[in-house]
Amino acid sequence: MSLPARSVDYVAELVRRASAVELDGKEYLVRARLAPLARAEGIRGRRAVEAYIDLLRERKDEAQQERVVEAMVTTETSWFRDGEPFAVVPTALLPTLPARAGGPRLWSAGCSTGQEPYSLAMVLLDAGVSTFSLLATDISSAVLERAQAGRYDALEVSRGLPRQARARYFRRADGGWRVRDEVRARVDFRRHNLLGGATSLPQTFDVVFLRHVLMYFDLPNRALVLGRVRERLAPGGFLVLGAAETPLGVDEAWERVPIRGTSIYQPIGGAR
Repeated sequence: MSLPARSVDYVAELVRRASAVELDGKEYLVRARLAPLARAEGIRGRRAVEAYIDLLRERKDEAQQERVVEAMVTTETSWFRDGEPFAVVPTALLPTLPARAGGPRLWSAGCSTGQEPYSLAMVLLDAGVSTFSLLATDISSAVLERAQAGRYDALEVSRGLPRQARARYFRRADGGWRVRDEVRARVDFRRHNLLGGATSLPQTFDVVFLRHVLMYFDLPNRALVLGRVRERLAPGGFLVLGAAETPLGVDEAWERVPIRGTSIYQPIGGAR
């Protein structure tokens, strides 16, 4: 059942105000993401999502609005997504950085349900990098709660997780799998809005994973986010983007690092 344009527009504006994410009239996404929230409110029938949005508009319930925003901005993710960007961190990126007490600092921005930062932690541990700090942030409290728990069902585990990694870093739990405590302890999960002040983050970083995130913002906000990331990069640090993402044409302060199979950038001249 199609949603009226006014319903889609209301949700899009709600999400835009809260997160700057652009839905671009994605009616199918609104229907898919809000159907479970409608059911939770006891709303059934062919027009359940439309009725739920009408109720949302009438009530102006901030907690309910936050649940809608979180449902809409949660992104799809998988383990070791695209492979090569993870593989090159210990082999090509970290060896170029100056040694520091406490080891390299990494940031997984827009970490969703945790597959990306846990994949990074596993790559580092497999490479013998035992001392490092890894911050993982997202705007959604709901996905951060899931990420911290480190519990995944069989379908989620099947999406890109090698059997060797599952055997070494996971254990059976609650009919699915759970990341072992020693790996979960290596990741610091925090709520953070990428459009907020970068000074709210605790430190600068040597490697920032900002993958498959910029595509959800309009051009001015992409530039804003890239500028905020530059503020938090340590000298010589790296920005790792999704395969189809680039700062070129958005923020010209970056230059590409020529590593095949990756989209990695550094500030021009090492400046931040």
